[in-house]
Formats: sequence, C-alpha cells, structure tokens
Amino acid sequence: MTPPYNMYDIKSQVTTSLYVKTTLATHSIDYRITSQMSLLLQSPPSSALSASSRQELRLRFSVRSATPRFALSFRRSFPQIRASANFSSSLDSGRLSTEFDAISKFSEIVPDTVIFDDFDRFPPTAATVSSSLLLGICSLPDTIFRSAVETALADSVCYGLESPDARMSCFFNKALVNVGSDLVKLVPGRVSTEVDARLAYDTHGIIRKVHDLLTLYNEIDVPPERLLFKIPSTWQGIEASRLLESEGIQTHLTFVYSFAQAAAASEAGASVIQIFVGRIRDWARNHSGDPEIEAALKRGEDPGLALDWVTKAYNYIHKHGHKSKLMAAAIRNKQDLFSLLGVDYIIAPLKVLESLKESLTSPNEKYSFVRRLSPNSAASYNFSEEELVKWDQLSFASSMGPAAVELLAAGLEGYATQAKRVEELFGKIWPPPNV
Repeated sequence: MTPPYNMYDIKSQVTTSLYVKTTLATHSIDYRITSQMSLLLQSPPSSALSASSRQELRLRFSVRSATPRFALSFRRSFPQIRASANFSSSLDSGRLSTEFDAISKFSEIVPDTVIFDDFDRFPPTAATVSSSLLLGICSLPDTIFRSAVETALADSVCYGLESPDARMSCFFNKALVNVGSDLVKLVPGRVSTEVDARLAYDTHGIIRKVHDLLTLYNEIDVPPERLLFKIPSTWQGIEASRLLESEGIQTHLTFVYSFAQAAAASEAGASVIQIFVGRIRDWARNHSGDPEIEAALKRGEDPGLALDWVTKAYNYIHKHGHKSKLMAAAIRNKQDLFSLLGVDYIIAPLKVLESLKESLTSPNEKYSFVRRLSPNSAASYNFSEEELVKWDQLSFASSMGPAAVELLAAGLEGYATQAKRVEELFGKIWPPPNV
C-alpha cells in the first residue's frame, strides 16, 4: 500500500551515515551506510534462532550521487536474533582454533562493522538509535523502520502543540523511541538512545530529556532494563548520569578522551564508559602540547594505547569497585586489539575480526596472547594523590588536556549537526497529507 506521503522525496542532498550499534552482550556497535556500498543482512544460524525466525533478511543499498537511491528487499521484519551460546568459544585442548577464539577469553569483542553478511560469526545483540540513524531512515525509499518515523510525524499529541520548537522536539523524541522499540524487537540486548548533544552542558536539560524518552518507552511497554541513554561526557553530562543512575536509569557515557572523564564517570556510576583509542592517536599525529601524549611519546609508547585514560581508567574502575564497564572503541588494527586485552569490551571493525577469524592458532604455538589488563593488576596499581582527587567541576576542567578538549568539542559539534539535519528533514516532510 502506498504511504500517504513520500518520506524520501527530498530535493536537497542527504549524505547518509546510518549508525545501528550492536554488541555481543549489552553494548553498542555501528552500522555505517556510506556511498558506493551494498549491505547484506542474513539471519543467524539455526542454533541461534527459533524455527520461525530462520529466514533470510537481505538489504541492498546503492548510493549514486547527491540524492541517495536504495533498493531494499526482505522476507521478514524484525527477526528475533539471539547470541549463540558458543559465540565466544575458548580454545579446545589439542585442536586448532582462531585468534578470535583466543582473544575472546580475555575481553568481550564487539563487532563494529559496515556489512553484516555473516551473523554466524558476528551476531548483533544490541543497538543504538541516534540522529544519524533517523537521517538514514528518512533517506531510504523503504526500510523496516520507515513506519516508526511516519507514525511519529503523524502523532496527534505532537501535532496539537502550539510552539513549533516544542512540536519538533516531540516529533524527534517520538521518532527515536518508535525506532528504539523496533530495535528492541530485533536484538536481545540493550538499546542505547542518543540524548541531544545540544544539551551537553545542561544537566537538568539532559535529565528532562531522558525522563521524556523513558516515559514514551514506558507507554509502549519497553522494559527499562533493556535501555541505555547515551550522554556526552561533559561535566554536566556526568552529573546527569550520576542522578539518573541513582534513579535506576542506565546511562552510557561517550566522547571520553581523558582519565579525568573516565574516573569521574565511574564515580558517577555510569553503566558504560566508551573511550576512543584511535582518535587520540590521530590527534597526536597532527598536534602537540598535550601533557599525557607528550609523556607517552617520551616513553616510546603509542599515544593511543599507553595514555592514562586507557590503562588507568580500567585500573581505576576495577580497583575501586565501580560498577562501570569500560568499552574501547576506534580500534584501527589487530595490534590495537592485542594491546587492550582484558578491557571489558573492545569494539573492533569487520576487517580486523575477519583477519582474527582466518588466523589459526594451536595450543602449543609459541606465540601466546597476553592479558594486558585484569582485576588483579588493577588491585596492585598505585595511583597518585592527584589521580585520587574527589572530582568536582574545577578539578575536572583543569585535568582535561588539549586533546580531550578538542576531540570532545568536535564530537559534540558532529552530533549537534546531525540533530539539526534531522529537524530540517522533518520540517520538509511534515505535515503529511490528511494530518
């Protein structure tokens, strides 16, 4: 049946960047859809799915030029995907295994892929709904999430609001929650919902936004334990996380580029703390003047891996018994991954995971995988008095080096830009006919 209005007949160019985060247990992973690529989505193996769910889901996208054009075909909406019990198998005695199996003994490996063409090897189990995802949905002629956005834009409660800003905010919230609820049906793990980055320096604004989103989720019976709320790691964001976690609302702090951010976030009780390894190295190649980076370089260490915000963050969390889980993202290669073994979660790109799957190891192989981080090593780690400070806004700000300040600002700007583009698109396709 032809929908009452066209979601994708937009003359302005839409550069699609669709992020759908998936993890092996409770955390996130990006689907990125960029130009000149195709996406194939298949169901997991029979051991991981019920009989009614073992149908193939195929998505093919083709991006040509300014206006994206996509071809989509699928046989079943929202297949229930369950992680296979033996996904992260350990080494079998006397048998050849893969590097992936070996390293999975130390950290939970989270696929960060562009193409999910093998759910047997890399089954998605959680997701993130974001402004980037909404942009992608609005740019497609047909997706399994299309009706979720259409329903949001036709919502009578939002339509009845007099203020244009309040109406747009209502549409935005509804769209995020509608898509998020569909993702909950698709994956067995938690779904992380992005909080507007434009509220990054407004603690009470963040809390109000999370409460609004959670209320909408409650109205459609999405259990709160299936949800995370993704908040930027500004001081105000960390304070919002502390207050929300005290209410039993799970938070996911992102844009963490320093030990100060990670330590303050863990003290706040954030459920997930996401750090970015590769981005700090990228910054170091073109900048100077950051004390942490300079110290790492003087020791002859990789600034992306040796900084306090990676090793110290893990040790701080585990030594002091904080509940937070540390997730390492922006992994560039296998060596990055090997150097971080033991961290709670590692988000790794598909090319790295495929290489790990194709590399065989044997029990008597000379090369052994070494756990770099562990609760035992954390217990024996000694922190300086400055690192054990009770964090407040002043000590937090003074401990943020140039790299963390610049990378945090860049991340916030990117998220805010995506949110504005969503509002512009919604403004062009709203109101739909007959509303």
